Amino acid sequence: QVHLVESGGGSVQAGGSLTLSCVASGDTWRSDCMGWFRQGPGKEREGVAHIRSDGSTAYADSAKGRFTVSKDNAKNTLRLQMNSLTPEDTAVYYCAAVPCLYCSGPVCSANEYKDWGQGTQVTVSS
Repeated sequence: QVHLVESGGGSVQAGGSLTLSCVASGDTWRSDCMGWFRQGPGKEREGVAHIRSDGSTAYADSAKGRFTVSKDNAKNTLRLQMNSLTPEDTAVYYCAAVPCLYCSGPVCSANEYKDWGQGTQVTVSS
């Protein structure tokens, strides 16, 4: 099992930036596929960004051009750089991890992720 702890959330004005971090511990070999998800008030959980062990990334349309996912393997840390934030980005952000072999496609679905963090709140005011 991988233990995931997110940090970096907070309140920011529209147009601002935040960087979220997610530190993995435990069986970190199980975190070669990782992703960021979010759930806004009254909304379904949605995938935001994903990264595989080979460095390949994928983004939701809402995140393309504004968010950047990266992983520091030496520090077992996943990051999400978020720029040009809007109130629509307000949500609890979660990181998730799974061995890539459990994923049926190039991007792991939410149901395929095995380990989840507790979430960090991001609030964007207009």
